Parts: sequence; C-alpha cells; structure tokens
Amino acid sequence: MSGLAGLVPTLVAVLLLAAVTVVVLTASRVPRPIAPFWAILRGALQLAALSLVLSGIITNPLWVTLGLVVMFVAAVYTAAQRIHADRAQLISVALAMFTGNTVVLAVVFATGAIEFSPRYALAIGGIIIGNTMSIATLSGRTFHTTVRDHWDEVEGWLALGARPLESTRELSRSAIFSAIVPSIDQTRTTGIVVLPGAFVGAIFGGVSPLEAGRFQIVVLAGILAAGAITAVVLLRLIGAVTLKPDVEDFGRRKVHQR
Repeated sequence: MSGLAGLVPTLVAVLLLAAVTVVVLTASRVPRPIAPFWAILRGALQLAALSLVLSGIITNPLWVTLGLVVMFVAAVYTAAQRIHADRAQLISVALAMFTGNTVVLAVVFATGAIEFSPRYALAIGGIIIGNTMSIATLSGRTFHTTVRDHWDEVEGWLALGARPLESTRELSRSAIFSAIVPSIDQTRTTGIVVLPGAFVGAIFGGVSPLEAGRFQIVVLAGILAAGAITAVVLLRLIGAVTLKPDVEDFGRRKVHQR
C-alpha cells in the first residue's frame, strides 16, 4: 500500500495511537497528558514537509549540508530548552553536540565504512544528531537532579576546598552513564529485542540483510561514540556548580541557599 491509497489508514492508525496515549496519561493523572498528541502532530507535519523537500535535495551536497545545519540548530535548541540552559550553557550544549557529531562523522566517512555521499551524509548525520540531542538532554537533566538531591555531599566537598568541578565529578560520571544506558541497551539487544529503523528501512529499500546489518552496526557504534563524547563534554562545561540548583530551573541559576 503506497501513495494516497495508504494515507487514510495511516491517519486512522496515528490518530488512534495518539488517542490511546492521551487517554492513558489522562486516566493516570500524568501532567500535560496532551503533550504527546501535539508532538505527534508536529512530527507528522515536519515529516511531510521533509519528505517533499528531500525529494529535491537528497543528491545536492549544498542543500544536504544546509539541511543538516538546520537539524543541528533545532536539536541544540531543543536540548537546551529541556535542561533550562542559559545563554552560556546553550553554547556549551552546541559545542558538546558539535564535537560528538563531528568526531563520529569524520571516523565513519574517513574509514570508508560508509560511502561519503550526500544521501548517506544526510541519513547518518540526521540519526547521530537526533541521538546526541537525546543524550545531551538526559545527561543535563540527570546531572541537575543528582546535584540537587546530593547537595549536602557537594557542599561538603566545597567546604573542604575542592574545586566546583571536582565536587560534582562523581555525580557527573553517574549522569553520563545514565544518559547512554538506553543506547547501550539498544545496541546489546539489536537483532534480538530491537529491529532498528535504519536496518529495516535498508531492507525495505532493497538492500541485502548483510549489507543492512553492516550499515546498522556502524550507526549504533556511532550513536554510542557521539553520545559519550557529547555527555562528557557537556558536563565538563556545565559541571562546575557552586550553588544549589532550583527544582525547576538549573540553567538560570535560581538557587536555594542553605
């Protein structure tokens, strides 16, 4: 089923799934139960626009580069919002994500593991950018929560003369590992529990299962490497905390003095 013939069933399925999500969250009195619906709607509109745009730019290096830049900027902005970053921390998020993405793409294409072409650059770049966005968000939010919950420990280290970055070092390490756990689990269970989208999409596109598997393992390794670099660099840049973070706003430095 393709084209217009598949549009109606797709809309029905997506609306039903969105409704189920909202009903379950509402019944459980979860805050902002309607948020997933708006996320699905926004995602659908963006994918529709992206599908139309990609058909004209996927082989054009200039437009692919521009597309990746737009993805990156949107990802940085989203991650920064999630950790309530101020202007300085927004730059830290951008630098951390840029470092993670640049290192991974350089390795992947320089080694020849994946052909360096606009099509593959867009595919790999989009996947890595999306995952570094999630890992930046997870590491930042986990660090924020952990510092707040263990403030007595952090304050104790500061009182003993430790530098701010040293006082949160162990908490940063814990936050980094927590942020990459989902990626580790996805990689460990690939082919047993998880059938990754890149693998399935490649097979549906006519690629042999062996070639699709080779492509997928490069992607998974890239996600882990980019995520690790992003989380480490980010918490290195924002980890020097001297005041207890507020419950709601870490980035803007609202604090509760002891």
